[in-house]
Amino acid sequence: QVHLVESGGGLVQAGGSLRLNCAASGRTGTMGWFRQAPGKEREFVAAISGSGGSTYYADSVKIRFTISRDNAKNTVNLQMNSLKPEDTAVYYCAAGIPGRSWTKYYTSQGADFGSWGQGTQVTVSS
Repeated sequence: QVHLVESGGGLVQAGGSLRLNCAASGRTGTMGWFRQAPGKEREFVAAISGSGGSTYYADSVKIRFTISRDNAKNTVNLQMNSLKPEDTAVYYCAAGIPGRSWTKYYTSQGADFGSWGQGTQVTVSS
C-alpha cells in the first residue's frame, strides 16, 4: 500500500480559496478526494485518472474545485475556489485499487480505494 499525507487545510472565509496537497510515497493510479463533515457520511469529491487525462467531480463542487496531479512528484492537488460553509469537512485523499473500472471510483463511495491519508481539516466561515 502507498502512504498518503494530506496538507493545506485551514480556516477560510466564504468565497475564499484553499489548495490541498496529497503526497504519495510512490507511484499511484487513479486518485481521489473525499470529505466527511461532522455527523455525515463520507462523500466523494473528485477523482483523477493515473495519467491525469480524466477527471470527475461531485455535482456539489463542479466548476469550483479542480483536481490535478504531478506524477513526477507523486502528488495530487485539489484547488478549491468559491468556498462555502457547507464545504466544511475533513478532506481525505485516497489511492484507487488498480484495475477497477473508472466509473466505480466515483460511484462506490470509496470502496474501490485501498489507501487513505489521515485527512486535513477545512473550515469555511460564513
